[in-house]
Amino acid sequence: MWRYIYRRILLALATIFIVATFTFFLMNLVPGGPFMSEKAVSPAARAALEAKYGMDKPLFQQYLTYMGGALHGDFGESLKQRGRTVSSIIFSKFPVSARIGIISATWAIIFGVVLGCLAATKRGKFLDHFISVFATLGIAVPSFVICTLLLYFFGAKWKLLPTHGITSWKNYIMPVIALSFYPTAYIMRIMRSSMLDVMGQDYMRTARAKGVKPVIILFKHALRNAILPVVTYAGPMIAYTLVGSFVVEKIFTIPGLGGEFISSIMNRDYTVIMGTTIFLATLMIVINVIVDIVYKLIDPRITLK
Repeated sequence: MWRYIYRRILLALATIFIVATFTFFLMNLVPGGPFMSEKAVSPAARAALEAKYGMDKPLFQQYLTYMGGALHGDFGESLKQRGRTVSSIIFSKFPVSARIGIISATWAIIFGVVLGCLAATKRGKFLDHFISVFATLGIAVPSFVICTLLLYFFGAKWKLLPTHGITSWKNYIMPVIALSFYPTAYIMRIMRSSMLDVMGQDYMRTARAKGVKPVIILFKHALRNAILPVVTYAGPMIAYTLVGSFVVEKIFTIPGLGGEFISSIMNRDYTVIMGTTIFLATLMIVINVIVDIVYKLIDPRITLK
């Protein structure tokens, strides 16, 4: 197992390196530059800014300089937010996105698994049909539509919840619902399908024939095997929700990392784009490695090679 973990770590480092390399060169292939939108900046002043940040050097030399700093945890200074480093921006914005993401991921996993199990155990009945319709709507309806409906009814019409910012626990309700709506629906569908497949296995029929209680059959025998597809999806889903949905953060004016990433793209803040991309890729890869290890804990029959 330790050999497997060691190989996965090496593969993860290689993947992060490839992501960073592609992002750097593709970003610099886009016409224009970070100082093209500066108002009333003369060519001489623009050249001075490019020299200050090393952007007057050949592209490959810029790449080597940046990667050398990134290996030591230095992602440079923001090109637009003068005086702020990329690391300080990430670690000041990420906790906001992480809080919403953790709550959303927890909500999605708990309710998705529970409702998926209920739909499977009540197959063909009203509850199964109701949950299936809800899951289909959750997958089909875009997040910005959910945000709009929540803002209209709970924010504008009924005035029950605040519509922007993060100042109290009430501010988390609508963003969490909007962010977890799709993952909850998706987990419900895959959990129902997986549970139905497991419940049709021979060992499940044997357990029922022996008179084992339905609750024990469901949680001890069926759930442990049926939840593996959910674990597979949970890895990237958790990484996605931890960083936060760009659309949700923008609509609810949440000062998180998602909004910062969008602003950096619009402003061509190259160092912030690179830093947030590497951070997101690292987070995604680490969580996927953890998920692979959790496989072994859930189902000892799985061998890690």
